[in-house]
Amino acid sequence: MDILEAIEKEGKRRRYSSKTIKTYQNCIKIFFRKYKKEPKKITKKDIREFLEKLAEKNRSGNTINVYLNSLKFFFEDILGKKMKLNIKYSKTPQKLPIILTKEEIKRLFSAIENPTHKLMIQLLYSAGLRVSELVNLKIEDLEIDNGYGFVRKGKGNKDRIFIIADTLKEKIRKHIAKKKLNEYNYLFVSNRKNKYSIRSIQQIIKKAARKAGINKKISCHTLRHSFATHLVEQGVTLNEIQAILGHKSPETSLIYIHTYSPKLLNIKSPIDDL
Repeated sequence: MDILEAIEKEGKRRRYSSKTIKTYQNCIKIFFRKYKKEPKKITKKDIREFLEKLAEKNRSGNTINVYLNSLKFFFEDILGKKMKLNIKYSKTPQKLPIILTKEEIKRLFSAIENPTHKLMIQLLYSAGLRVSELVNLKIEDLEIDNGYGFVRKGKGNKDRIFIIADTLKEKIRKHIAKKKLNEYNYLFVSNRKNKYSIRSIQQIIKKAARKAGINKKISCHTLRHSFATHLVEQGVTLNEIQAILGHKSPETSLIYIHTYSPKLLNIKSPIDDL
C-alpha cells in the first residue's frame, strides 16, 4: 500500500485543500519513521506513546492536534481501524493580533505610489481577504455593480462571499480596462501576465509600512485583523463577522471582540450607581 498516495486520494475525495493533504502526509511520514511496522499492526498504544513524546519535546498543543488529526484520518478513515482516538491536547493560548488604527491604514495606502499595488492592498483590507485569496481572485468572481465578489476554494476548500467597497468599484473597473483583462484572467497580474506571488504583496506592505513610519510588526494578515476589529467598532455582530471572514467557528472571530475591549473601559459598572 502506498500510504502517501492513499492519503492524497482520500483527501481529494473529501475535497481537502492541497495544503491539508501535504500536512497529513508529512505527519504520517514522521510517524512511520519511528514506528517501522505494517500500518495494520499499529496499536492505539503506539499512537498515544508517539503523541506523548511530542508533548515531552514541548511541541505546542496545536501541533500535537494536527498530528492526532492526521493519524485519525489515516487509521480510522482510510484503513477503517476502530481506534477511537478521542484524545485532545490544549491549544496554545492565542495572542491578541496586531492591528492598525484607521489613521495608520490611511497612511499605509498613501505610502504606496503604484496604482495596482495600492488597489491590491486596499482590496485586501476593505474585504478582509487572506492574501492567498487575493492573488487567486479572477474577474469572473466579481459582481462589481452589486458590490460583492466570491472567494473560490478558500481556507478549508470553501467558497464564500465578500464585500466590494463602493469607493473601490470604479478603481477596479478602470484597472480591468487598463490591463485589458477578460473574465477568465486573474484580477491582479504582473507585467508577464502571471498572477502576483504572495511574497510580492508581503514586500509591498513592508515597504509601505516603513515609508509611512508605522513601527508595528505587520503582515498581510494584519490588514484582515484590522478590518475585523474596525467592523466591531462599527457595531457589526459576531455572527456577521464570522460569515464575512469565513471562520468555521465563532470562537475564532471572538478574538476581535477582545482586541476592541480597551474601548469597553469607558463603560461604567452598575456598582458605581449603587
